Amino acid sequence: MHALSIFGTSSDAGKSTLAFALTYLAHQRGIKVAPFKAQNVSNNAQVCDTGGELAQAQFFAAASIGLATRSDFNPVLLKSGEKNNASLIINGIAVGEKDVRSYYREIDTLKPIVTDAFRRLQEEFELIIAEGAGSPVELNLMQKDLSNITIAETFKTKIVLVADIERGGVFASIWGVYNLLPKTLQANVVGVIVNKFRGDITLFDEGVRIIEEEFRLKVLGVVPYRPFNLGFEDSQSLMNYQQELSQAHLTVGVIKLPHISNFTDFEPLIADREVSLQFITSPAALSQCDLIILPGSKRVFDDLQWLEQQGFKKYLQSTDRPLVGICGGYEMMFEQLRDPFGVETTAGTTLKGLGLFEGTVTFREEKSLKKGAYRLFGCDVEGYEIHHGEAEALFLEKGRHRGTFVHGLFDSDCVRKQFLGALSPHYKGYDFKAYKAEAIDAFARHIDRHVDVDYLLSRLHE
Repeated sequence: MHALSIFGTSSDAGKSTLAFALTYLAHQRGIKVAPFKAQNVSNNAQVCDTGGELAQAQFFAAASIGLATRSDFNPVLLKSGEKNNASLIINGIAVGEKDVRSYYREIDTLKPIVTDAFRRLQEEFELIIAEGAGSPVELNLMQKDLSNITIAETFKTKIVLVADIERGGVFASIWGVYNLLPKTLQANVVGVIVNKFRGDITLFDEGVRIIEEEFRLKVLGVVPYRPFNLGFEDSQSLMNYQQELSQAHLTVGVIKLPHISNFTDFEPLIADREVSLQFITSPAALSQCDLIILPGSKRVFDDLQWLEQQGFKKYLQSTDRPLVGICGGYEMMFEQLRDPFGVETTAGTTLKGLGLFEGTVTFREEKSLKKGAYRLFGCDVEGYEIHHGEAEALFLEKGRHRGTFVHGLFDSDCVRKQFLGALSPHYKGYDFKAYKAEAIDAFARHIDRHVDVDYLLSRLHE
């Protein structure tokens, strides 16, 4: 069985959600399947079962089918670094920072890493669904492209093009991407999925005819837009979330840091019908919030300075509104932050924190990567840690201020009931785990109804 590459005709076309859904549907059909993305650029990662970091999209796809997670699913991960640099993570382990020029100059050293990971998966799985990155035909970068061209050419994958009709220009994007692909890859294109359609789908019947008869590309499906508030890959996809607010009676504000990370922490709040979740960019908007969250950050020192420049620091130090800090946000709540080894900034840098908790956070060269069961604020929490900063306590509570290094805090029904119930006696709460399982299955069934999955899978045997 051939592996399958999911190419987008643009960024944010819906590749990640379609790759997840196809992984889920293949698993349901009894196929031993694994998700894959050679290189990901995202501040949203989790700790996988083998102990390293794994980008959220591949973690989510694997976890949705009960598959143990491993760094082979995403062997190269890039996160925000200092200035124009990126933090490079190889096989789940951070190896340092690279500027863009040196990264591309050394790209050939990364190709064996991604192909070796792919081959390890081939030995174990019948089908690998390989998500591409951005557009596969950025002509000036095609020879340096790990996620699209390298995988498709090396492993002769079959290819599906995903086009976002919501953006406009869907015909040009399909025609352009297909015809700019190398001829050898054009021959492996199975068809096109037109994604995010709104309105009467029969209005696109003529569009289907044009793509199939004039472009000579099979339309595998036209997928009506359906919100899916899980598995956010990056901050761009996060901002597309939608909430049902008719029953909302609490407002939770998340300060939208420039380098916000691990924003899947807030999926349980987005899904909560009793909560209006808002991402806050101005201190004035915090006065409307019943609860304020200071989220994780990939650049804690930079974002702490941003808080001060924007007026957030002064507000947070003086307000009596409840505040919860998670990971980087928790670190900012201490009196002082030290970076003796230059992990995030110039070696020896010290900054004053918010001073809401006593003590100093010291950044260590080795990153702490843990996952498991925790007991936090009187509740059982299944979570994980990704941080360089060290403090004396894993979590703290002082008056109306709470903080922890642990991501996944709000996945706990107990935590949400405790935190939000204290703000409103009318708060009922809900079962997030059950909601998540139902939402995953419902979205996959939505894709199954509108995409000819069986035809697609049959083409992988050719």
